[in-house]
Parts: sequence; structure tokens; C-alpha cells
Amino acid sequence: MMRRLHLVLITIALLFTSVAMQAAEIKVAVTTSFQNSGLSDVLLPQIKADLDLDVQLIVVGTGQALRLGEAGDVDAILVHSRMAEDAFIAMGFGTHRREIMYNDFVLIGPTDDPAQVGEAETAAASLRLIADTKAPFVSRGDDSGTHKKELSLWASAGLDATAFTGWYRAAGAGMGASLNTASGMNAYIMADRASWLNFGNKGDLTLLFAGDPVLFNQYAFIPVSPERHPHVKSDLAKLLEDWLVSEIAAGLINSYKINGEVLFTFNATP
Repeated sequence: MMRRLHLVLITIALLFTSVAMQAAEIKVAVTTSFQNSGLSDVLLPQIKADLDLDVQLIVVGTGQALRLGEAGDVDAILVHSRMAEDAFIAMGFGTHRREIMYNDFVLIGPTDDPAQVGEAETAAASLRLIADTKAPFVSRGDDSGTHKKELSLWASAGLDATAFTGWYRAAGAGMGASLNTASGMNAYIMADRASWLNFGNKGDLTLLFAGDPVLFNQYAFIPVSPERHPHVKSDLAKLLEDWLVSEIAAGLINSYKINGEVLFTFNATP
């Protein structure tokens, strides 16, 4: 009888140990650009080594990441669309917004540049040139942060992207798939610099326009509110956030390069 009781207690102890081990996992919805850049392959192993924390990435566009946060399907999000982030927090779905790093958006297109985008002085002017010539243009079309930014730039150029036909193609896909579509069509596309630099199927495409301050691209970490969703792992979200704003993270982010070019700049405040 005592032996049987002893075995039961051991079994219960093992079950509790297993649950405790499984608890060291957090779900984070991240943008496709974060994944496509390759930076996640650098950060996640170090997070595991430093915190013994498994970060399960749900790779989607910013719009879908926010919806996952609203539903409580993830513990935190890492996105890049300030207006949408502020609305998410204002509605009580996120506890706060913590800026982590930034890069910029760039305009990519055919090397011969039929719309002469490379000669434009502003991002809005470059888009007007594309629209005037009706040169093929691929849009993410997926409610991502990049897509939201693109639509705002068309609007700043005095144009309504929803009225475009023929030459304008909405891919409804992530950054990598959209770049593949643009490469196949030899079309113009707006991308984040990191995804472009890490993209392997460039074909005849090249970076044509960058540098306008409106193309600034900030990434922020937002924990999902435990008041809305008591089951979220807010303690692990805090642990991860503290690591993301640490000197270790800063060093890894700032030193991550492709062909000598920096992809992201760390700008988190303590």
C-alpha cells in the first residue's frame, strides 16, 4: 500500500514538474517583416539561453497580430503601426506600448525604373510617378503595418489606392511572398529595408527610393492586458520585455547586418 502511494506521489510530482516546464513558453504575434529579416533567428536562441524561455512566434501582419491580441490568443505582440497600436491600447486590449527598434521603408522597382521613381524628391512624389505611368505595382494588401503605411502614403500623394485597377495588384500576402510576386512581375513595391536586404529572389529589382522621413518604421512591443484576458502570461511578457530593452538585446539588434548593412537600430529606453 505504501509503495503504491509512493508511486502515486511520484507521478503527481512529475506531472507538476511537466506543467511547470511547459509554462516557460510565451506566444507572441509578430509581423512578417520581423521574421523575414532573419532577426528572430538571432534573438530567440539568446532569449532561450538567458531566460530559459521559449518564444512561440505567430507570424502575421500587424492587423492580424492586433486581432490575435484582442482575442487573447497571444500573450504579447510586436508590431509597427502607431495609430493602430494606440487604438489597441485605448480600447484596453494592451497594457502599454514599448518601442524597441526601428528601420525604414523603401521603394523597390525595376532596374530601368520606367516611372523614374529614383528621381523623386519625396515618397509621395515617387508614388505619383508610378500612378501617372500606371507602372505595375504590388501591394501587400493584407492589413499589415506595411500595407497601412503604403495606403497612407498614397493618400498623402492625393490618390485613393482603392480606385486603382489593372496596374495595381494586391497580393494579400506577407512581405516575402509579396516581394516574390513583384520580382516575378518586375513591378514596383514598398518594403521594409530589413526584409528587402534579406530577400534572396531579387531578380531585376533594385532599391530606388529611400530617405524621406515619412518612411520611418518603428517597431513596438505590447503586452496583452490580463484584465481583458486573465489567462495571458503577463509575468512572462514582462520578463521578455525586460530582455528586449536590455543591453544584450541592443547589441544583437545593432550588430545584425546583411552584406555590411544594418537592418535595425535599437532605440528602447530603460
